[in-house]
Amino acid sequence: MRYVVLGSRPARGAGTVARARRAAAEVRRPEDGVAVHHGLKTGAAYAWRLLVLGVAVYAGFVILGRLQLVAVALFLALVVTSVLRPLADLLARRLPRALAVVVSVLGSLVMVLGLLALVGELVAREWDRLGKEFSGGVGRIERWLQGPPFHVSPTVMSDLQGKLNTFVSEHRSALISSAVSGAGRLVEVLTAGVLALFCSLFFIHSGDRFWRWFQEWLPQPARDPWSRAGGAAWRTFAGYTRGIFIVAGTNAVLVGVALFLLRVPLALPLTLLEFFAAFVPLVGSPVALGVATVVALASRGPVIALVVLALIVIVGQIEGHVLHPLVMSWAVRLHPVVVALSVIAGSILAGVVGAVVAVPMVSVAWAVHCELRGRPAR
Repeated sequence: MRYVVLGSRPARGAGTVARARRAAAEVRRPEDGVAVHHGLKTGAAYAWRLLVLGVAVYAGFVILGRLQLVAVALFLALVVTSVLRPLADLLARRLPRALAVVVSVLGSLVMVLGLLALVGELVAREWDRLGKEFSGGVGRIERWLQGPPFHVSPTVMSDLQGKLNTFVSEHRSALISSAVSGAGRLVEVLTAGVLALFCSLFFIHSGDRFWRWFQEWLPQPARDPWSRAGGAAWRTFAGYTRGIFIVAGTNAVLVGVALFLLRVPLALPLTLLEFFAAFVPLVGSPVALGVATVVALASRGPVIALVVLALIVIVGQIEGHVLHPLVMSWAVRLHPVVVALSVIAGSILAGVVGAVVAVPMVSVAWAVHCELRGRPAR
């Protein structure tokens, strides 16, 4: 017989042991007769939530694919806003707000169109000379391949030219239809540009009022998290956009100076190509320099082409180890592996447009996540 003294503490651990035995019995004898580990339950809970999130993301990409023209126009409008908003704010100190916005946007548009017109004039002026240099350059390339260390047979080169001519003649209709579809694509690009210009005028003029109007439609408890997330997203997007403009401009200056010193034809158009290609991180700049290498090989010979090819390594090292760490210090830093995977995934999902917008989208998403979790983005 067990005696318990009044006022004394109960036996230590007796209730805990009993509860543990009951819990173990419940685990051993669940309602469906199958023992489920706690880790498996947690994994299943995360799995169905991730599936729902993946379906939502996929549905978002499908909608954006259907509305690709509108999405591209809004993205371009946000890019223009992030670049020209500081200039408009500076001009608004001396001019009315509306006039400052019009001056900043139209002035930048005139400058870009003037640069494109200059490039077109240079290409038209050098086209005949470049054609002659290319024809002579192709002959030099053939002789170079026939010599050491390649020793390519002349019959192989003639067979290759014959196959190329045969391919062009057999697929002439497909090439013409591709050109026609490209013309239709050009109309879409112009439409997206006009829509982006129209939206950017209002975003620069009163984008903050649009954001406050949107917040008024949210429930009161949700306004503060949305305000913090929106602020972090815009700071990251604007910082990334301004930074990538600086990086692209620096790359273009370096490449342009090198091409001018090497006397490569069409140096200014190739420099402009390098500037726009730098907006695709890690991939765009080598592709643009590859085009410059082909031009240098056909017009200046293999030695100059090798020098231009070496620029790919030099510019890549400067961009990766100097420009990005210094210029992108105010924006979210992403690991190069994340950047590469983002560019590849974006190109698979949406082509060139996806490759351009992938990195800023991932940067914005990471900044919003870190802001809502209350820790800095690193």
